[in-house]
Parts: sequence; structure tokens; C-alpha cells
Amino acid sequence: MAWSQDEERMLAQIEQHLVDDDPRLVARLESFNERVRRSEARSSGPDGDSPRRRPRRSTVIILISWLLIATLVATLLIMVLRHEAAAALALAASF
Repeated sequence: MAWSQDEERMLAQIEQHLVDDDPRLVARLESFNERVRRSEARSSGPDGDSPRRRPRRSTVIILISWLLIATLVATLLIMVLRHEAAAALALAASF
């Protein structure tokens, strides 16, 4: 949907007031826009297609942590079950 001329004029006036009132905000927004452009250019492949994204380091660390916790819980359960089985065998052998 296209903007009307009045809307475009009002937006231009608002933009100009912001530039005049807060140049630091303008600098921050321009810096942000530049980072977004670089990020988009880096993420798109040479033919314009987005390549597969690699998982973030934090995601890998979380997955490894969950795997270690699951392994620890499984090991503890096995140890408890073996101990209970050995105790039951010893009890049965004493009768």
C-alpha cells in the first residue's frame, strides 16, 4: 500500500525533527541499520539463497550440558538398581 503525499510529507517532517532534536539517536539508528545490512549480506549466499545456519555456540553448550546431565542420571539409576539387586541377592542367599 503506497503512502499518500501528505503522509510522506509528515513522515519527512518527523524524521527531520528527530535529526534536529537527537543526533545521537540518529547515529545509533544508522549504526544499527549498517550492522543489519552487513549481517544480511553475510548470511545470503553468492546466488542470493540463504545458506544453512550454523548453531550458535550457546546452543551447542546447552545441548552438551543436557547430554551430560542425562548420562549422569542414567548412570546413577543403573548404580542404584544394581545395588538394590545385589542387596536382594544377598538377602535371598542368607535365608
